[in-house]
Amino acid sequence: MAKKRAETMEENRAKLVSAARKAFAEKGYAAASMDEMTADAGLTRGALYHNFGDKRGLFAAVVNQIDSEMAARAKELAASESDEWKGLLAEGIAYIEMALDPEVQRIVLLDGPAVLGDPSKWPSQDNCLQVTRQAVERLIARRIMKPIDAEAAARLISGASLNAALWVAASDDAAAVLPKAVEAFCAMASGVLAPRKLPKLPPS
Repeated sequence: MAKKRAETMEENRAKLVSAARKAFAEKGYAAASMDEMTADAGLTRGALYHNFGDKRGLFAAVVNQIDSEMAARAKELAASESDEWKGLLAEGIAYIEMALDPEVQRIVLLDGPAVLGDPSKWPSQDNCLQVTRQAVERLIARRIMKPIDAEAAARLISGASLNAALWVAASDDAAAVLPKAVEAFCAMASGVLAPRKLPKLPPS
């Protein structure tokens, strides 16, 4: 009985998140109606309050879902690169490029900070940060990156890609801003690379 109740609650949560995701993408947070979202999910306001507390709580669940999907997509692209440093860069670039996706742009990058506050404190962003820190630690151990504090480097690299994405999303011409943001991100991130040792030249 308890298992059945838990399954029903999980199904209701999934229905509400799906309906809310559609509404927030189409109308934005402010204009999205709780009554419309619950009706679309075939549930009542009581189910929304029980599962998420309020509209903001439901919005946070939607942002967490999309942001987690963004991180997974970025990791897939990173895994296809030939080495871990290129993968780390590719992950940041992918996150910035997703700012052109209308759903990501409106829900995560525009309404997200306005409703939920500092994105660096979101659970999904914290998960990404920990993965980045682990990659940075490995790159430092292999002397590919300078011997700097791993958490500091991870926070600055992650923060640079996030803020670049926020800039792209908020700009009047996102497509024109995107290449500038990517170029600057790559240049800044590359500053943590250890200097390459040039091969010694034979005596003349």
